[in-house]
Amino acid sequence: MNALLSDWSTPFALPPFAAIRDEDFGPAFDAALTEARANIAAIAANPDAPDFANTIEALELAEGLLDRVAGVFYNLAGADSTDPREALMRDLAPKMSAFSSEITNNKALFARIEALWQGRDDLALTPEQMRVLTLYRQMFVRSGALLQGEAAERLTAVKARLAVLGTQFSQNLLADERDWFMELAEADLVGLPDFVVETARAAGAERGKAGPVVTLNRSLIVPFLQFSPRRDLRQRAYDAWVARGANGNAHDNRAIAAEILALRHERARLLGYDSFADFKLEPEMAKTPDAVRNLLMAVWEPAKRKATEDAGVLEAMLVADGNAAPLEPWDWRYYSERRRKAEHDLDEAALKPYLSLDHMLAAMFDCATRLFGLTFREIDGPFYHPDVRGWEVTRDGAHVAVFLGDYFARASKRSGAWCSAMRSQRKLGGEVRPIVVNVCNFAKGTPTLLSYDDARTLFHEFGHALHQMLSNVTHGFVSGTSVARDFVELPSQLYEHWLEVPEVLETHARHWQTGTAMPRDMLDRLLAAGTYDQGFATVEFVASAMVDLEFHVGTPPADPMQKQAEVLENLGMPRAIRMRHATPHFAHVFSGDGYSSGYYSYMWSEVMDADAFAAFEEAGNAFDPDTAARLEQFILSAGGSDDAEALYLKFRGKMPGVEALLKGRGLLDAA
Repeated sequence: MNALLSDWSTPFALPPFAAIRDEDFGPAFDAALTEARANIAAIAANPDAPDFANTIEALELAEGLLDRVAGVFYNLAGADSTDPREALMRDLAPKMSAFSSEITNNKALFARIEALWQGRDDLALTPEQMRVLTLYRQMFVRSGALLQGEAAERLTAVKARLAVLGTQFSQNLLADERDWFMELAEADLVGLPDFVVETARAAGAERGKAGPVVTLNRSLIVPFLQFSPRRDLRQRAYDAWVARGANGNAHDNRAIAAEILALRHERARLLGYDSFADFKLEPEMAKTPDAVRNLLMAVWEPAKRKATEDAGVLEAMLVADGNAAPLEPWDWRYYSERRRKAEHDLDEAALKPYLSLDHMLAAMFDCATRLFGLTFREIDGPFYHPDVRGWEVTRDGAHVAVFLGDYFARASKRSGAWCSAMRSQRKLGGEVRPIVVNVCNFAKGTPTLLSYDDARTLFHEFGHALHQMLSNVTHGFVSGTSVARDFVELPSQLYEHWLEVPEVLETHARHWQTGTAMPRDMLDRLLAAGTYDQGFATVEFVASAMVDLEFHVGTPPADPMQKQAEVLENLGMPRAIRMRHATPHFAHVFSGDGYSSGYYSYMWSEVMDADAFAAFEEAGNAFDPDTAARLEQFILSAGGSDDAEALYLKFRGKMPGVEALLKGRGLLDAA
């Protein structure tokens, strides 16, 4: 019995994780693809005249089994990879691309959609239905439905190859992150806080070593770079971190990146666009490469001035320690942490005991309760990994969603943090409530103690989760986070603001051993340091976003690394700061199309999130019920049922300028 193909009688119709075997996925995908193809063929061949129900709604429901199988598999493949799962990922990439191309190249199917589009004014559609029809036609056209002959065939081949390359890029990166570690002698631990030592020892045990190790997991390598006084070890670890995907081994991603860029350009030209950036940005809020560049450069100059000023201070500290200038990238975090302690009397080692994972989860849920009336009840598994925890989410006694949290780093999990849905909300065909997953890579401890940045990540991903859980649309095509890429980060980045609300930390930032609240003077210093080192953070982000943009504008570079160097030189990149994501490990851009030409979207959304939180400040209450109700009605529950700018205008009444972002990052004085 293949559990993926049987009815699920589990609570909340959760996947029966304990009964699912790796060998079930291949046959399940084959069966699901066969069923979906039959359903779509029936829609295309329907002798009845096309209407919204027999064409668009039928398409919405045609891939139900495939959605269910894929919802389980792709979540597991990213969060808990195994050799069979990685092999199947490689096998599925061209198969799924071919299936997608079959649909959008189906001329009879597109003819039905086009007939509906041409007669849309006579269909008496609801606003959501009109939006769904518009997006379906847009998807087909942008996928090549209007192409004929060799052009259509070539586009299909290009998309299939891109799918293969994206999977290969991701798996290469995971392999490099999994394979490298640096063993530490006991003497190498001098100066490291207990939480770093404990994490390093746990990482060593996971890799079968008797002593501690440093890995390339961000939750370990960043605190090591912050606290280790050993400049030689910091350099060795940092060099390995930034070399991911560029080690000249079987996992090297540089040639893959070059081929991806060339194929994306070809794809755009086949569809009639000057560049891939022009193609990709057309349906986004930004619309054009120039709009993106203007935003990034408006932030770049003040950020660079602030970072350059900060670099001078840190370099003086380096020299005072008897080291030779200049300040290097592996020095920045160490001296910045020391400066933060000196100027703000903030010591992360003293701060973390007040930010345990359990306390920060309680804070995260409490804010959602106060804002949206949600209640969270922990439920038992089994889930897909022993580390995963689950909660039923309700409101006024009614089931809203299941929320899964997968918070700890492990070798089988790709790096970073993300939100996904094993099942998305919809009403078509019966009420379907979502299963939402937040994945992070915190260093596991007893208990797990978070940095303030970790806590911010926790809130960020939960903002995405709320967008999924509070979705209230009819059609799954526009459910939850199915919105413009440069709008999708608004709910996540906005939710981060509640971590900065003093009463939230006053209530929940409690010492994990004693239960005492964070001392008021420590809380005040923490909040006062909210914009500390934002020159560095902004420079490393904007540099990555500019490289991403320039990769996709004009002729693709034969050598992406040379192009990256040229872009950074033209920007005047400070020597002691590197891109947040260099090309060979820029998974946002090269593991798939999601953030290609779109890494800027975090900053585009930040312009809005700063302004959106100002709406609560103007109401005089971070939990103002009327503002929260508008936020849910026009943003969180609406999904992609309307144009992103229209949704924001309904919530706020105006579009914001960049000033709110600069103020929030403490860069107005440098502007």
